[in-house]
Amino acid sequence: MILQADPLARLPWLVHGFSTRTGGFSRVYGGNTLNLGFAKQDSRPAVERNRAAFLSQLGATSGKKLWPLVTLRQVHSDLIHCVDEPPNEQLVGDGLVTRVPDVLLGIQSADCLPVILVDTKQRTIGVFHAGWRGTVKRIVEKGVGEMRRWFGTLPRNIKAAIGPGVHACCYAVGSEVRQQFESQFAYAEDLFHEAKESDPVREKYPLLFLTARAPGHSELPTKIFLDLVEANRRQLIDAGVVPRNISASPLCTACRPDLLFSYRAERGVTGRMMGVVGVEKSPSRKT
Repeated sequence: MILQADPLARLPWLVHGFSTRTGGFSRVYGGNTLNLGFAKQDSRPAVERNRAAFLSQLGATSGKKLWPLVTLRQVHSDLIHCVDEPPNEQLVGDGLVTRVPDVLLGIQSADCLPVILVDTKQRTIGVFHAGWRGTVKRIVEKGVGEMRRWFGTLPRNIKAAIGPGVHACCYAVGSEVRQQFESQFAYAEDLFHEAKESDPVREKYPLLFLTARAPGHSELPTKIFLDLVEANRRQLIDAGVVPRNISASPLCTACRPDLLFSYRAERGVTGRMMGVVGVEKSPSRKT
């Protein structure tokens, strides 16, 4: 199963998609899953079969030949590479941009956000990995800037798609994360909400907690939740992208481990999804 952003799906010359966990050849994460990341738990042949099946289903082919897939060794940075041709060695960073057709750019994720940018006039593209660290470093805002620097992209001509990732309902973070956002963004207060941890015993038997005896009268700790989707949407708007040109998947990875890989929900032992984008040299699809 491949998810697509409706505004991007209307562009006949664009190939894009966000993978899910279903329908692959990996067996180490429960059932037959579409793990697209090379990891110690999974076999390399299984991941290679998954990637080939994913690219084929996307239609990222020239004749019978699959397009080259360019990925990164992701390090939660603001490093962005311009791809003129498929590199001989894997690049290190968290963003890719190109104007070269019949090449697929890919970002891996399992809670962090994959973000696709498309210049509909110049037919240039970018893809970015936005976890909280990359978001604090303004990875997508810098991505807009890099597309302008390399290709002359005007932000008003960009359509942006934010793929599935962990949402504000599930993304609990520490106070140090909030402090870093507050040091960088005037609107940081809008990106966080607080909630007290739930206690099923306390909720079922509230009278037990009216005494001074342990576990007694202590207050439950407060958890801080970050809205990573809104943080990246605000960055794109600040960079000049028109709000109506920004779409975001409603799917939360932590809420839907049946459909999506989630590092948090699966306690670190999970596969990787991929957000990919490419420009077709001779589009055959119809609008």
